[in-house]
Amino acid sequence: MNKARIGIVTVSDRASAGIYEDLSGKAIMETLGSYLTSPWEPVYRLIPDEQDQIEATLARLADEEGCCLIVTTGGTGPARRDVTPEATEAVCDRMMPGFGELMRAESLKFVPTAILSRQTAGLRGSTLIVNLPGKPKSIRECLDAVFPAIPYCIDLMEGPYLECDERVIKPFRPKK
Repeated sequence: MNKARIGIVTVSDRASAGIYEDLSGKAIMETLGSYLTSPWEPVYRLIPDEQDQIEATLARLADEEGCCLIVTTGGTGPARRDVTPEATEAVCDRMMPGFGELMRAESLKFVPTAILSRQTAGLRGSTLIVNLPGKPKSIRECLDAVFPAIPYCIDLMEGPYLECDERVIKPFRPKK
């Protein structure tokens, strides 16, 4: 069985300071590690909030690195420098707005400021790109909400078959 390659991209201006501990990227890797039982390999990137760099990184991970899934964290708020959704939309062939809608609905159960978040998702070729918020706690809450649909989405794009620990997360796949 081939290893699924999953891109993990942390977008943060603090990254360029050189003294930044990426708790958000680590939270994504830990969460995916708890979900997935099939072999997978993280392809990690830590980049600044620059739209051209975000676009180039997403395109490279999808087109050259062969990632079936790219999960980003950071850059989804209302600040002027938060441009991850714009970069995602620029590189995607089709958008998947249901992901962002569900993540905001889930986050609203915990904080009223969830309406300020602009998470989104889209498809580039055979890659699903999902934008998550930047806080580790919010990352887990959002992934718990949307991940049940991700393995089937990747199936539909003819990507690798992602198996999950159903005691942790139960993916939805229609019965044949």
